[in-house]
Amino acid sequence: MSRWEFEAIGTRWQIDTAAALSPEVRGLVDTLIDDFDRAWSRFRADGHIAALAEAGGSVRASADAPAMLDLYVALSDATSGAVNPLVGDALARRGYDAHYGFVDRGAQPAPAAWRELLSWTDDTVTLSAPATIDVGALGKGRLVDRVLSLLVGRLDGSITVDAGGDIALRGTESIALEHPYDPTRAIGVWPLSDAALCASATQRRAWPGADGGGGLHHVLDARTGEPVRTIAATWASAADAMTADAAATALFFEGGPQFAHSHGVSWVRMTTDGRVEWSPDSKAELFL
Repeated sequence: MSRWEFEAIGTRWQIDTAAALSPEVRGLVDTLIDDFDRAWSRFRADGHIAALAEAGGSVRASADAPAMLDLYVALSDATSGAVNPLVGDALARRGYDAHYGFVDRGAQPAPAAWRELLSWTDDTVTLSAPATIDVGALGKGRLVDRVLSLLVGRLDGSITVDAGGDIALRGTESIALEHPYDPTRAIGVWPLSDAALCASATQRRAWPGADGGGGLHHVLDARTGEPVRTIAATWASAADAMTADAAATALFFEGGPQFAHSHGVSWVRMTTDGRVEWSPDSKAELFL
């Protein structure tokens, strides 16, 4: 096996392949990631999101827009608005801004009527008023799928693409489920075959709040601008990483299990008081 490790889109990537990747293929992966980042990152001043946040209007849609934003509709409906692609300004206000300032300026709900503000076609993404799109609920999963698809079209043998815990693979592998409060421990392992597994945990991006209380993290309830306090970590498995990533986000909220069931996702989650819950179809082998 050959391993390629690198940093991109603010996270650590690891790509394992049966044969070493050529410089040409690595270049294609780099270009794919950069194009996706320019289209969807709210941290890039030269990106599409910054232009929409500044003045609204329309930008050229990437090929990912319809699939991603259509799935956001299902996420928003299932969680009664807790997941919302216009949560970017709320995240920035709590400190998770383009400069990673981590200075809390208080809670701010995302626009509840986001579907009246944001529209999309195969060709364009349009905001009728300035707002900051954040696709963190499923965007990394979508990009993992795109990278895996690029490699599958060029390589034989097993392939594993891991972007900071969002994993998609061709082949068979068992993935450890990292304990959210102790990275040296696992709460179980999940055997996968030609599938995806995405994880989300509140301790991965966390910083102190202005009140000095329980602290802040990147999983906000878009309806209130407040961080989730009941769920510590989620794991979700599906045929593709975008769907698994979306479910891993939904599982922080009421309606998450129903979203997962309706999209063919099996799951495990841990509450902040240490309880572990799982779907009836979960194949995870838990150490309970």
